[in-house]
Amino acid sequence: MPKKPSKSPAGKGPRTPARMPARVAAKRPKAPPKAVDKAAPDLSQDRIVRALETIAAHLAAQGKPAVERESFERADAYVWHPDGRLAAVPRVSRVELFLLKGVDRMRDILMENTERFANGLPANNALLWGARGMGKSSLVKAAHASINAERKPSDKLKLIEIHREDIESLPALMEQLRASSFRFIVFCDDLSFDGNDASYKSLKAVLEGGIEGRPENVILYATSNRRHLLAREMIENERSTAINPGEAVEEKVSLSDRFGLWLGFHRCSQDEYLAMVRGYCSHFAIEVDDEALEREALEWSTTRGSRSGRVAWQFVQELAGRLGVKLTVN
Repeated sequence: MPKKPSKSPAGKGPRTPARMPARVAAKRPKAPPKAVDKAAPDLSQDRIVRALETIAAHLAAQGKPAVERESFERADAYVWHPDGRLAAVPRVSRVELFLLKGVDRMRDILMENTERFANGLPANNALLWGARGMGKSSLVKAAHASINAERKPSDKLKLIEIHREDIESLPALMEQLRASSFRFIVFCDDLSFDGNDASYKSLKAVLEGGIEGRPENVILYATSNRRHLLAREMIENERSTAINPGEAVEEKVSLSDRFGLWLGFHRCSQDEYLAMVRGYCSHFAIEVDDEALEREALEWSTTRGSRSGRVAWQFVQELAGRLGVKLTVN
């Protein structure tokens, strides 16, 4: 009787140690050896060379002025752009100096300071602060035009406006103006700073704090609704959260101290407001009965909740439009 094959223990089949490697080898064939990429080092070197060339180009661009220096002979007013460009303004939007009412004292001080500067004598930077619409920026533009009225082209002052958001580029502007033979009023309208805004440091350095300081042929005029260029709640915040409240506020408040002239503008009285309205009507030949003019002008100011030079001008525009009178501002 033939013998039955013995069963492998625990249900396992017969051990075949010699065949196992063969099956594994059949399932996982060896990969062919990788070819050496001889081009990889060259590509890497090309990338490094291109990167170095890009860096060199950027460094070379920083070493040169963004644009050619302006000759300042083609206009009396310019607008500064932070890319280094000065755009000429052929016609400045302004009103005549004599039309600004209720600001006589501030007008006289600013005119005297501006005239001294135009004549090459020492003069102060000026901060015009106070109520809205009382002619702060209008006074700066009118003073500039008045000083230039009787000057020959080579002696005229140049007015350069820099926008509030471009204050950080002020040192670059100073670099361009320093080499010029002309004298410049750099003007920033509605200047103020928010809590985390550090751009005021550029202005501080230009006013008096930097090594170079302000060029002798440049003066700065700024307007603001705030005397210290900061909101009151901002100053209180600094005091309440700082370890040393005095030092925390001092750095920002000291900015306004660097303006030698502080000219305060306050809300005008009813008589001053009516004088502004009458002055505009007389200048532009708007013929209206005085009693009716006064009544309508006061009604206009009541609906606006304010009396100011701006409100007076807006009323005159409305009146002239109704009567078909054109307003030609020089």
